[in-house]
Amino acid sequence: MTNSTTQAAAQPFHVLVVDDDKAMRQSLEDLLEAAGWRVTALPRAAQVADQLASSPPDVILSDVQMPGMTGLELLARLDKQVAPPMVLISAHGDIPMAVQAIQDGAYGFIEKPYEPRRLLTVLAHAAEQNRMRHSNARLKERLFKLSGLDRILLGQTPGIAELRQDILDLAETSAAVLLQGDTGTGKELVAHALHDLGANPDAPFLALNCAALSADTFEAEMFGVAGQSDGRLLAASGGTLFLDEICTCPPAAQAKLLRVIEDQQVLPVGASAPVPVQFRVISATNEDVTQAAADGRLRQDLLFRLNTIVLTLPPLRQRRDDLVLLATHFLAEFAEVYEIDAPELDPDDLAALLAHDWPGNVRELRHVCERRTLAARRGGGSLARAIQSDHPVDDVPDTLREAVAAFERELIGKAIKAHKGRMDAAAEALGIGRRTLNEKIVKLGLDKDALL
Repeated sequence: MTNSTTQAAAQPFHVLVVDDDKAMRQSLEDLLEAAGWRVTALPRAAQVADQLASSPPDVILSDVQMPGMTGLELLARLDKQVAPPMVLISAHGDIPMAVQAIQDGAYGFIEKPYEPRRLLTVLAHAAEQNRMRHSNARLKERLFKLSGLDRILLGQTPGIAELRQDILDLAETSAAVLLQGDTGTGKELVAHALHDLGANPDAPFLALNCAALSADTFEAEMFGVAGQSDGRLLAASGGTLFLDEICTCPPAAQAKLLRVIEDQQVLPVGASAPVPVQFRVISATNEDVTQAAADGRLRQDLLFRLNTIVLTLPPLRQRRDDLVLLATHFLAEFAEVYEIDAPELDPDDLAALLAHDWPGNVRELRHVCERRTLAARRGGGSLARAIQSDHPVDDVPDTLREAVAAFERELIGKAIKAHKGRMDAAAEALGIGRRTLNEKIVKLGLDKDALL
């Protein structure tokens, strides 16, 4: 055997054989299986589309002359961008037909009676090429997603780099993830990244502030009322359920959440039959969950359902090497919002950055950079003074543009808080689209975490 066919035996390729001749189909199956291939055989070209949808092969081997749909017609119908390579085999082959088949996108053309060694070699080369194409596509997609994460989760320290890799590894799974980290480390940002980089980013993302859940109104709000409202959990079906600050959830509500997660169904108030729901569960806390369970504040059985994977977000005090990068980024971001040149970090600013403990983490640093930018707007200020300030600078807007921006920030912030982080509901209440709302949040420098 050639090297290609030996590789097929070591790492079995999957070939789809299409031939209306039962004896020929069986002959090809016997040859390919003996060479270590996984074989699916079909008698009609019309069956190929369903097979490609359910279990796409590495390569297609098809006869040319078949009733109903010929091999050439099948070739013409395939989407060459996504379909596996196709090799045609025929007893009616001639040079013009072979040339036309290659021009139409066939990988190869083999005449009957075929020479087994050549057939196996051509198929193995086609299958290898297809796998390499898919491998390159997956690598490009992973690099694209990683570059996106670089912009979302800024930082070069090992802890944040490892976190980005963990997010990529977990994004397309359905595993329950528990996010642990101090306040302000970006737990909801990570939850959104897990959702947005998954297989279905357009599906709903429902964030629940567990401290705000009431056992008395839980079923009506979460499960819905028959004939009146669907409930928030049903609206989130197919997407992600984010349980923020899970240790603050009332015990009775914990029991009901556990039942939903275990049964994957809800029973609306007044309904006679449950309604199936399906969502990925991501939870977050700034507490020690083991201690919370030992104290009886978090059900042990609920914790077991939530902590399949635990990701720990490093506090900013452990990311000293990221401070300058983050501060520079936030200063540039707010400088664009307030339409001024970004303040530069001088030696005193750098010393202040490194001397502070950052108990509020990235959220605190972001707010400090906003205060520094506002001070620069008036022609003064320093990062050290911005750090010492307990509250943002009370600045009366000097321009209409700044006044409008301040009004929009207040209005959008209230809407997001009133709707508990449900961005679709906040956008509807404001009378704007979800995309417009997202654009304004970025432009105005709003921090959704700080509003909830």
